[in-house]
Amino acid sequence: MLTLTKILTDKTAAAFESCGYSADLGAVTVSDRPDLCQFQCNGAFGGAKLYRKAPRMIAAEVAEKLAADPDIAKAEAVGAGFINIDLTDEYILSYVSEMLADENVGIPQAEKPETIVLDYGGPNVAKPLHIGHLRSAVIGEALKRLVRATGRTAIGDVHLGDWGLQIGLVIAELKERHPEWDCFKEGFDPAGFKGVGLTADELNEIYPFASARSKQDEDFKQKAKTVTFELQNGDPAYNLLWQEIIRVSVADIRKNYDALNVDFDYWLGESSISDKYIPELMKILEEKKLMHESDGAMVVDVAEETDKIDIPPVIIQKTDGSYIYATTDLATIIQRNNEWHPDEIWYVVDNRQSLHFTQVFRCARKAGLIPENVKLEHLGFGTMNGADGKPYKTRDGGVMRLELLFGMVYDYAKGIVDKSTHSAEEDKADIARRVAVAAIKFGDLINHRAKDYVFDLIKFMAAEGKTGSFLLYTVARINSILNQNGVPESFDSKAVYTDSERAVLLKLALSGEAYAMAYREKAPNMICEDAYRLADCFAKFYHDCHIANEPDADKKKAWINVCAAVKKVLEKQLDVLGIETVELF
Repeated sequence: MLTLTKILTDKTAAAFESCGYSADLGAVTVSDRPDLCQFQCNGAFGGAKLYRKAPRMIAAEVAEKLAADPDIAKAEAVGAGFINIDLTDEYILSYVSEMLADENVGIPQAEKPETIVLDYGGPNVAKPLHIGHLRSAVIGEALKRLVRATGRTAIGDVHLGDWGLQIGLVIAELKERHPEWDCFKEGFDPAGFKGVGLTADELNEIYPFASARSKQDEDFKQKAKTVTFELQNGDPAYNLLWQEIIRVSVADIRKNYDALNVDFDYWLGESSISDKYIPELMKILEEKKLMHESDGAMVVDVAEETDKIDIPPVIIQKTDGSYIYATTDLATIIQRNNEWHPDEIWYVVDNRQSLHFTQVFRCARKAGLIPENVKLEHLGFGTMNGADGKPYKTRDGGVMRLELLFGMVYDYAKGIVDKSTHSAEEDKADIARRVAVAAIKFGDLINHRAKDYVFDLIKFMAAEGKTGSFLLYTVARINSILNQNGVPESFDSKAVYTDSERAVLLKLALSGEAYAMAYREKAPNMICEDAYRLADCFAKFYHDCHIANEPDADKKKAWINVCAAVKKVLEKQLDVLGIETVELF
């Protein structure tokens, strides 16, 4: 389905052409002065340079042509050469009706099949998720849903860190605490291994302890490195213990992501590519003579003459023979290309990893690991900060675990929901969960992903303003109206009765524009902004149009149609953001 600006651009381009001017001058945009007009075209100014004619004269000619179009209520030349355009109510109503009947709710669809792999989440196993993992999960999930909403194939991969030194640290610490475990004894029989009964709480305690210890105890650090090396080279005892660590840790990670309504198509990790794709990577780099030795490590030079900053070589293999993130990221590019054949790969990772991805992408291009037409893009994001403007911490200055942050927001939401008389007691826990998710996600996503933002629980839970709560309240309010008046079978309004009603209808009709722009900019905040503006527009309509007491049956029917339409569009927008609505609030 074409967007309104595309339809009007085509009409205006034809008008320019019929007046003897270039059709390229006909670009139409949504007016930034809705008090003056709905749409605007500034092409006459470009035409003035091409045709040596006053822009006002060109605009007047084109506006006269447009005014004859039955779908256009007003087309007039104003000022120095602007063309202001309004659509007829009948056309807006017909467009909204068509949009609501469309299976994609008017969201512009991709012109050709495309597959996009999204690398987001990126947690390390054996470590608890903390608030530093929040933005990657929330932004990545929204982008994945946006890709699918625009008719493309999206593949979400969590890309677990499950094969590095953190595993060695955990196993080394376990070995010292539990020398009596069979897997640490001489003559261990892998066939008889029945597990060691690890729990997520134990793992969440052991890793930070072992990590801190390794910074002070060089002997322990070397033990951990040795364990890591032996694990990666097939030690059967360490391998079985590693599998148990993975099983317990991933179950805990899934639980945290499930609470936030975040899911992945693949739970692959660095270990998934170690046996096949790292050897393939090494073979390619050796055959193309891209690797060389530097201080005992094997590296690939990726600096370019045009660089304005120093871009160091990519370390492929360390002096001890082990591999690092760059190695596994490069091998993963081979895996993704071979198995999924993507058109693009997006990495939703902290801004601070920018240099890493510059190195990895350049190395991948030099080595020909992926076709030239496949895009590799790092979609960086800023930090979630506290009121002091610094990365959010617990009261004692530590990094807060993600489940504790969610629990804090959930408790606040539950306190609000418990006071509600509209919801059944047995539903309140689930409603509070949804409200908490909406507060966290919308509070994050309303900001452009590249920017830092301040986590403010009171602000995020507010029932008014740019908050997830306001949007949930709006949907719940509409549910109440529809429960009292019935849900229309289809949108079949024949007239528009008030200015606020017209404003809502136009906002509905323009919702597809936001999706197109959000996809183009890879910016979910544009969906947030559009959803908020629609909800705010609806609030003014609800205040002006007293649906329950309206005696005119045609008016009342039209307004109930508007309510149902707003609900459908808002629910779609929230779904793309990964936010579930509530029936009543």
